[in-house]
Amino acid sequence: KNMHKQQLNIKIDEKERFDPTQFQESIVQGLNQTGTDLEAVAKFLDASGAKLDYRRYAETLFDILVAGGMLAPGGTLSDDVTCTEVCLFKAQEDMETMQAYAQVFNKLIRRYKYLEKGFEEEIKKLLLFLKGFTESERNKLAMLTGILLANGNVSASILSSLFNENLVKEGVSASFAVKLFKSWLSEKDINSLAASLRKVGMDSRLMELFPANKRSCEHFSKYFTDAGLKELSDFARNQQSIGARKELQKELQEQMSRGDPLKDIIAYVREEIKKNNISEQTMIGLIWSSVMSSVEWNKKEELVTEQAIKHLKQYSPLLKAFTSQGLSELTLLLKIQEYCYDNIHFMKAFQKIVVLLYKADVLSEEAILKWHNEARLAKGKSVFLEQMKKFVEWLKNAEEESESEEDEAD
Repeated sequence: KNMHKQQLNIKIDEKERFDPTQFQESIVQGLNQTGTDLEAVAKFLDASGAKLDYRRYAETLFDILVAGGMLAPGGTLSDDVTCTEVCLFKAQEDMETMQAYAQVFNKLIRRYKYLEKGFEEEIKKLLLFLKGFTESERNKLAMLTGILLANGNVSASILSSLFNENLVKEGVSASFAVKLFKSWLSEKDINSLAASLRKVGMDSRLMELFPANKRSCEHFSKYFTDAGLKELSDFARNQQSIGARKELQKELQEQMSRGDPLKDIIAYVREEIKKNNISEQTMIGLIWSSVMSSVEWNKKEELVTEQAIKHLKQYSPLLKAFTSQGLSELTLLLKIQEYCYDNIHFMKAFQKIVVLLYKADVLSEEAILKWHNEARLAKGKSVFLEQMKKFVEWLKNAEEESESEEDEAD
């Protein structure tokens, strides 16, 4: 008899599991009773979690809170059940109301941690349904999502839904993104936004909000600047150039490990400087990194210096070609200091590298003295200054001697 009873229970459970109507009725009824006082709504949701199965019906719960009832695929409301007016889509379209709604979701998820994943899934789904919503509903969803992203309630990985081909093709993604980013930036600054995008690798994918034929820095920049989001278009432009620099460095390393002639490498770099509008200072940093990454370094400190000197002697014409300005020489010096500090078995090689590059006419005495007197980094400063003491004295003396010779000539 008990066995039979259990089977019956399982049947009822199964029915309930696939039949969220009962659940919807309870939530809708409760919301209609609380009305639009969102404090009361939050309290009602908090209390209902103890009685109703939020874990099983998370999607239904969020559908109701956003749209007033369960959503059919595509974003239309299922019309066979009662709906509620107490929901995001029926709320007033302004930031203040949207912030209050964000609080409702925030409190609910803080109280019932297990809803976190389901909530992200819900937002991803709603973004895919954008074409099924009215413009005002989209605006509210964009504002809400921006606030949630700014406060870290959902991860920026949800934005991948906006790369859906149909949404992109019809321009829905880009116009939704504008409203979303505006809302985000009204809560937090561009650095915070950038960090959230970077964390999930979305920083380099913003161009995908546009169809392939419009995926250019120019188009992106104009679109977002015209929409009043210059900060975002500057950020994207910067990401593009970082991308270009990474590519360039990879290409340089390949040319070096293949052993291409230096004159070919120099010609390639000159071309890139022109094409990507890169400054010589930026370029010398990239070249230094590439030169130092193109070999396997010895693990023994006493051998690595010797190896570095040999290697850098070979590449000094390349370094010389892109240190035509004092500022580039100084940049290179700081890069060398940083490298020797970060790679501990290079600590003792600093002075020898600088002297080699001085002899090879890559670094001038002006740049070395400027580094010594004021422009050095804090990293390992005392060690490197100590190493350079004798050489700097020698430089100063040489300078004084040449000056006194000139005086005698006068």
